[in-house]
Amino acid sequence: MAESTYDFVVIGSGPGGYVCAIRAAQLGFKTACIEKDPTLGGTCLNVGCIPSKALLAASEKFEEAGHHLGAFGVDVGNIALNLAGMMGHKDKVVKANTDGVAYLFKKNKIDWIKGKAAFTGPNTLSVTGAGETQTVTAKHIVIATGSESTPLPGITVDEKRIVSSTGALKLAAVPKTMVVIGGGYIGLEMGTVWQRLGADVTVVEFLDRILPGMDGEVSKQMQRILQKQGMKFRLSTKVASAKPSKTGVALTLEPAGGGTAETVEADIVLVSVGRRAFTQGLDL
Repeated sequence: MAESTYDFVVIGSGPGGYVCAIRAAQLGFKTACIEKDPTLGGTCLNVGCIPSKALLAASEKFEEAGHHLGAFGVDVGNIALNLAGMMGHKDKVVKANTDGVAYLFKKNKIDWIKGKAAFTGPNTLSVTGAGETQTVTAKHIVIATGSESTPLPGITVDEKRIVSSTGALKLAAVPKTMVVIGGGYIGLEMGTVWQRLGADVTVVEFLDRILPGMDGEVSKQMQRILQKQGMKFRLSTKVASAKPSKTGVALTLEPAGGGTAETVEADIVLVSVGRRAFTQGLDL
């Protein structure tokens, strides 16, 4: 078993972790960053902020070309979606960002330790990756393991028909119908992307308004804007179950305050009810 000793170790290479590691190295600490995924950058750069904004921008251009440019005297002819090309654009944007973090690690002489970390003591870690385990010792250890999609009890995410935001970033085809469970900003972002590309999107929210963590006027105006674009909303509604069927996904919806349940069908269901801290496996 290999052993390494550092002044400063960061677990996780997302925007919290990689910035922390770079600053520690700049201050003169012998620094390493432990990352379990094959690329640096965490959720934000790989399956969060960066790819979602890339698709938002690309889908907006697609919608603009198909519905709005003519009003400015710009005739573009028949518009066709090249979904593979759009996903390729998204992947290039992600790679540029993750490669940038790798370059900054090299520039600042930060060791990238690939694997999953678990504490074996106050200053020691066991890191497992690529079929081997090594021991890492450090004077200072920072936990920056980020978050993961919060599961919804009774609903199994398979990243095929019932997807998290990660799965929603790489659908192979535009669904005819999509139900987004959760009216937060992540669900609204991804719902907007696929609606612009041609999906019929319905957002189901347990509370009585979307964006419940934000100012009431923002919530009200945002719903008005999205409804004008064609998005549908089922507020004060609970999703009791979601099960794959032969044609898609069958959802059972109930009024939040109780009442008669109904069944709704969708090609794709996006579960987006929030994020939670990702700490399992650390043996804290």
